[in-house]
Amino acid sequence: MNLYPIDTGTLKLDGGAMFGVVPKSLWSKVYPADENNLCTWAMRCLLVETGNRRLLIDNGAGDYHDEKFKRLYGLDQEGALEKSLAAHGYTSDDITDVLLTHLHFDHCGGSVKYSDDRSSLVPAFPKATYWISKTQWENALHPNKREKASFLRESFALLHENNQLQFIEREGELFPGISLRIFNGHTDGQVIPFIRYQNTTVVFTADLIPSSAHIPLPWILSFDMQPMITLKEKEEFLNAAADHQYVLFLEHDIFTECCTVQRTEKGVRVKDRLEL
Repeated sequence: MNLYPIDTGTLKLDGGAMFGVVPKSLWSKVYPADENNLCTWAMRCLLVETGNRRLLIDNGAGDYHDEKFKRLYGLDQEGALEKSLAAHGYTSDDITDVLLTHLHFDHCGGSVKYSDDRSSLVPAFPKATYWISKTQWENALHPNKREKASFLRESFALLHENNQLQFIEREGELFPGISLRIFNGHTDGQVIPFIRYQNTTVVFTADLIPSSAHIPLPWILSFDMQPMITLKEKEEFLNAAADHQYVLFLEHDIFTECCTVQRTEKGVRVKDRLEL
């Protein structure tokens, strides 16, 4: 098995929205904002090469958005996904499977792209099976009014129409060495993959733990639909991560690619920061 970080660019999101009830006087010390209170966030994905499979976990926001949308979210990712795959010797045709942790646009927008003549959207990974939890799929099709703006149907409906979509209906092993758990605080049915790599468990934390700054328990996204469930899920997960020395692969942290955690008098905190 080989693991490769895949860069799909960056986006900008409001710092207050990203840190919820935590005052700016605290969060700005560990994750700075610009003059408009916007923080720059990575959209870091993961390519898992195992056996004859090449599994891409999440795929960023995609390149098909109009200029207004790009300005709104400060998207800076033109061609980043393809370039990052190419740096490891792959093209989009080589990807056999795409695991989408959830269907918020910054995690799944790279699932589609414009056709060569730019007349329509087509699957970005034409030979891949796309995996998503059935719960998240139903949630994205029938979103509540608060979460609706995070789902862009054009980025995922096509996958179902092309019969490339497979639903995850329970926790457990997806492929040898790759198991899945489902978390519901951020959004219903978020899938978190646990990857057994050599003697280490690497966890792609998606929006359960978006960055190392979000490890303290109360530091919870305002975007989370059920923050009290997030709080419980984070506490259980971080305690296990400290006890078993998981390596946390951080999708949105522009400063830290991976980290481990440890128990302290103040709760679970970062132990080591490292690259994959």
